[in-house]
Amino acid sequence: QVQLVESGGGMVQAGGSLRLSCAASGSIFSINTMGWYRQAPGKQRELVAKITRGGTSAYADSVKGRFTISRDNAKNTVYLEMNSLKPEDTAVYYCNAASSRADYWGRGTRVTVSS
Repeated sequence: QVQLVESGGGMVQAGGSLRLSCAASGSIFSINTMGWYRQAPGKQRELVAKITRGGTSAYADSVKGRFTISRDNAKNTVYLEMNSLKPEDTAVYYCNAASSRADYWGRGTRVTVSS
């Protein structure tokens, strides 16, 4: 089992920045990819960004150039630096850790961007 704990959400004005963190514990040796997903009210959960153990990253088109995902393997932590935030970025952000056998999810952290 893998446990994920997110932190760093909050409320910010449009154009502002936030940094999310996700700390993993448990059977972390099995994890390859870690990432962030988000779910806005009335919408499906969507991928925001993900990063492999080797550092290869991928982003949703809507956040490219504004968000940066990074990973500290020594600390078993993944970060999401969010800049130039827009009201449409408002959502609950979930940390995800994927192994070859399972997907693990955090409980989510809320990000609210006001116009």
